[in-house]
Amino acid sequence: MVKEIERAGIPVVHICTVVPISLTVGANRIVPAIAIPHPLGNPALSMQEEKKLRRGIVLKALKALQTEVHGQTVFDK
Repeated sequence: MVKEIERAGIPVVHICTVVPISLTVGANRIVPAIAIPHPLGNPALSMQEEKKLRRGIVLKALKALQTEVHGQTVFDK
């Protein structure tokens, strides 16, 4: 689905827990998530720390949306 949305001219960021799967399905902008049971969080963290973690992932995804890519790109940092 990611490729079809991008083919329509809408940039997409795939936030995922297993990057190789995203590479296999052809996602162009990939942002790694935390873990399979908790992709956008970590229940072991305090509420403040988890909010900071989630904000960081979302900000990374927003930056990826604004970045022109040529092929598959993993936004690790």
